[in-house]
Formats: sequence, C-alpha cells, structure tokens
Amino acid sequence: MASPAPLLPAGADRPIGNYYIVDATTPLPGAGGGSDLVACRATDRRDPARRLMAVPVRGAAPARLHAINQLLAGPVPGLLGPLAHGPARDAAGQQSWFVICEAPPGPPLRAGGSRAAPWGEAALLERVLRPAARVLEQLEARRVTHRAIRPENLFRPGPAAGGDGEAHGAVVLGSAWAAPPASRQPAIYEPPYVAMCLPGGRGDGSIADDVYALGVTLLVLALGHEPLAELAPDEIVRRKLERGSLAALLGEARLPMVLTDLLRGMLAEDPEHRPAPAMLADPGAAGARRVAARPPRRAGQPLQVGPHLVWTARTLAHALASEPEVAARLLRLGMVDRWLRRSLGDVALAARLAEPGAGDLHGGAPGAEPDLAVMRAVAVLDPLAPLCWRGIAFWPDGLGPALAAALADKQGEPVCQALQQAVSLEAQAGWAQARADRCDAALARADAHNQRALLRVRGWGGGLPRLAYAINPLLACRSPLLGPALVMRPADLPAALEAAASRPEARTGAPIDRDIAAFLAARCDPRIEADVLALNDPAQPERSALTPLRLLAGLQLRAGAVPLPGLAGWLAAQASPAFALWRSRERREAVTREVQDLAALGQLDAMLALLDDPVGQAEDTRAYQEALIMVHEIDSQLAALRAQEGWRAARARRLGQEAVAGFGAIALSVAAIAAALG
Repeated sequence: MASPAPLLPAGADRPIGNYYIVDATTPLPGAGGGSDLVACRATDRRDPARRLMAVPVRGAAPARLHAINQLLAGPVPGLLGPLAHGPARDAAGQQSWFVICEAPPGPPLRAGGSRAAPWGEAALLERVLRPAARVLEQLEARRVTHRAIRPENLFRPGPAAGGDGEAHGAVVLGSAWAAPPASRQPAIYEPPYVAMCLPGGRGDGSIADDVYALGVTLLVLALGHEPLAELAPDEIVRRKLERGSLAALLGEARLPMVLTDLLRGMLAEDPEHRPAPAMLADPGAAGARRVAARPPRRAGQPLQVGPHLVWTARTLAHALASEPEVAARLLRLGMVDRWLRRSLGDVALAARLAEPGAGDLHGGAPGAEPDLAVMRAVAVLDPLAPLCWRGIAFWPDGLGPALAAALADKQGEPVCQALQQAVSLEAQAGWAQARADRCDAALARADAHNQRALLRVRGWGGGLPRLAYAINPLLACRSPLLGPALVMRPADLPAALEAAASRPEARTGAPIDRDIAAFLAARCDPRIEADVLALNDPAQPERSALTPLRLLAGLQLRAGAVPLPGLAGWLAAQASPAFALWRSRERREAVTREVQDLAALGQLDAMLALLDDPVGQAEDTRAYQEALIMVHEIDSQLAALRAQEGWRAARARRLGQEAVAGFGAIALSVAAIAAALG
C-alpha cells in the first residue's frame, strides 16, 4: 500500500510519493475518463513493469482530497483508485499537480458520442452491473462516492472485444479523483437536482447518485447510443423533471422487462427510493423492488414563469430557480400561491410556502429579500433541489470548487457576486431550514456561520480568496506574482518568490499581495493571523513594512533555510520605511549597510533580527530621548537669554551714560585745576 504523498516544493522534481515518476510526454488518450482530461504514463520505481497513469489536476478544479485520503487506505478491486498525488512537470515543462492511479486494463466501453451495437441483457447484468455494484458497495463502506460513472470511464478488462461490443469479463471503474465530483458528467448521467448545478458545485452527493449514473450507463449501453444528445443540458433537466428520468431517457425505445424494471428503481427521482449497491448484486430482486412513490400531482392549468410553462411543483421550482427576477415578482404578487391552491390543488404545499422563513438572517441586506424568498420557495416546492441563488445552483459541499472556478474565470464575476452574497447572508442556513427533513439543519447553520466569518475578515486576510483557500485544501495559490510556479503549501512560497524576484515587473510591488495573504491566512498557523492582518496597514507604514519579511523569514526556516538572495533584495527594498524606526543617522546608515550585506547572503531571518531588534531600538530610543532632553535644555537657556535681552540692554545704556557723565566731570575738574595753576 502506498503512503500518502507529501506536498513538495514547487521546484521539486522528486518522484511523487517517493516512488512514482510522471512521463508527461507519453499521453494515454481516453484513460483519464474523457477527452478533456488526458492522462499520461507514470512509472513505479519499485516495479517498472506496472501499468500506471498520472491524471492532471486543473488549477481551477481542485482534486478530491477527502476521497483520495480515504482510498489510500487500501485498494478497491475493480476500481482505478488513487495511489499518490503530488507535483511533477507537464508536457510544457511547467509544474502541475497529478493524481497517480492504476492504468486502465483495456479501452473504455465506448468513446464519447459514438454509436455501438446494443449490449445484451445478460452481458449488462454480469459484466457491468454486478462488478460495478460491488465497487460501489465498498466505496459506500468507506464513505466515498465515485461521481464519474459513464461508459467513457468504464474500461474493458482487456484489449479484446466481442463483435457485439460487449466486454469479455468484468468492467473496471475509472479514475474520478483529479477533479471535483461529477464536474465532468454530462447532464444525462446525473439526476436533475445535480445536473442543474454549476459544474464545480455538484458536491460529493451520495452513493444513490452513483446508482443513478450506473443506471443511465446501462441504458446507454442497451440502446447503443446516448439519448437526448441533441438537447442542451438545461432542456435535459426540464425534460427529466416533466416526464421522469426513465421516461425522458427511454422515449419510444423498448428494453427487456427485467432491465426496464431494474432501471425504474435505479433512476427513481428520490434517492431514497433507489436500491442500495448491495441489492444490485441480485438484479432480479432489485428489479422486483417496488417503492410506493406517488406520481407528481399535475395542475389543471399551467403557470407561465418567463418562457416556461409549468405543470408540477418540481417544474415550478426549477422555473423559479432559472428565472429569479420573474420568480420574485410572481411570489410578491401572490400568483404562485394562487396557482398552488386553485390549479394544482395542493393547499398544504401553499400553506408551507406561506410560512415565515429565514428571510431576516442577520438583519438581511437591502434588496436581498426577493433572493431569500425565491431560494426558500424553491426549497419548499422541491426538497430534492440544491441551493438556488440568483440564477445559479450548487450544493453546499460544492461551494469550494464552484468558488474556485468562478474566481479563475475572467467572465465569472456574476457567479462570484452571487456566491459572495449567499455566503454573507448565510443562505445555506435558510435553505436547510426549509428542507430540515432532508439534511442536518444545525450542521448547515454552523457551516454557514463559519464561512460568513471568514468572508467578513477585514483586510487582505479575508474575503472570497480566503474562503476559497480555506475550503479547498488542494487549491494552489493563484497570485500573479508567482507566474507558472505551483505553490500548494506555504513552505513552497519562498522558492516561488525567489524565482519571481528575477522578473523586474514583479518587483514593482510588495512580495506579498492579496492572494498570497489570503493563502497564508488559510493554510498557516493561526498565530500568524495578526501579521497577515497587519499587511498594507496605512496607519503604521514603518511596522507594516516588516510584516512581509517576518512572514517569509518564518517560511524560509520551515523550508530548510535555503538562501534566497533575490527575494532578500526585494524585501530589503520594500522594507525601506522600517529604517525610519532608527533615530540615529549614524545607526540608520549602519543598519542599511548591514541589511544590504545580509540580503546578498539571502538569509531573511538575519535581516529580520537586524531590523526588528527591540534591544537595539530601545537603546536608540533612549539615546534619542537623552538628545531631546539636551536640546530642550539648550532651548530653555536660549529662551531665558532672549527674555533678559531688553533688561540687559537698558542697564548697559544706563551704565554707558553714567560712565560718560563721570568722564565728563573728571575732564572739567582737570581743566579747572589746570586753569588755577596757570
């Protein structure tokens, strides 16, 4: 059993998990589960003949860390489970993140969009259903879902295939760990309440969702083609809601009775009505299982919601979620209530909709009441529906990947704004309250409160980036300062910034920007929170100038104290306001010279010790205070002299006058004596 791979520095070329080497120059088309996720060859140094593949992780779609960690505990027969994950160079020579898995033993059951001969019932049950059900049963025991079951991601046990397209032997379930759950699933393979979500916001779901996808896979193989291929995803969702999943997908086609009964259970609209994986091991018993599910009530007259005509409560919920502005107006005018009572005849549902809800969370926000009302109405009308907010839908546990994708998308600003408002109003709590029998409302309320707290952190350590890094543990830092460097953990940051220091355009600003600050706040020890909050503090520019140096010096020590002369020079230039803390010009000039010398050596901790020296600064301050006292004494003496200047001048004038008078009297006396003697 392979041990979990350690997170490695961005520049590392060591094998992933100490054993696995990625050969990005040898692609394995179709092995990753689809044309949009091309895997490549990987090698185990302990067993070079072993067939392995490396599946790349896209930056905007983080890998499934929980599922990977759970499956690293041991292999699951019939599943291409993860063996390790970590950084390696891709075909372009850039650092990327890869998940190492067993390579498929053969080709996929079918290529995307292609037609093939229909499978027979016996082959479907023996070679697809039963082996896949056994895998799902083991995944359920480990509290993991697959969420990527489709013919393109199910593989034949060998290169040979029968003339009718059927595999010889049990199929193998492909990899599903290098992307958010169900994010690459076409709409036909997911229940309506999943397919309507943002691709990254579909969440882990339950094993019942995998049962649904397996049922659609059986149907596609039995037909030999994908139904509804000509329809857009939104239209597929609406058709499933209107007709039911099996009727919408099967259309006018006919399948054997045993298979039809089996698919009816696997494609049940309510996940609680689908057979468990253990029951699927006996298709006859699973097909004979009947759940008393009442057909949806249909209205006598439809309700117009924007361009949509709705006949049932579930289709109404989907239309309200799709047209939030129209929905808010219809709710405000009472048209939804009247339609529920008069046309649909469901007075109880109308009464539930009229109950006071969680529309005043934390005092609400000006203008948010219509959004809260629409969100709650959708949850009441269709308890199976996800959280719908301002035209987007996502499951709360899919918020992280959905937010990561929106922040990376240049056109994702509307989605970011909607997600930010939903989090700031703790919409998840109100949504859970409206469907309390379907989820843990207390847990949802706690999660919503914690997410809102992260969002409301002021400064560079909060906001949407902080939230995205906090709830996506395998999301790389996205700061533009880092360029192509892959930074998955804080210890990788100094080396990446050292590389960035060689680019003159990067050094025009500080070495820590808003993205890096949010990344550090989410991934580092909580004790650095104060330093992150002090970044870019205009109130104390001298102190805040040392904050990047303090943060990065600690990270350099954790990474092994590798010299970083480029980053050190960058920090020395940015820390110039901190030199003003030294009052003595002589001392300040000496510190400046010493900092430059230390920067050339690339040791950030020594620079920090010199600039952030409480003892030396206390001595400098004491000398400064003594100098101030001496200056004050001299000023006082000068002021006293200036105050006595008038009195001294008058006295001098008097003394001069007296002296002149005395000299005059003496002269007269001398003249008189001379005259008498003459």
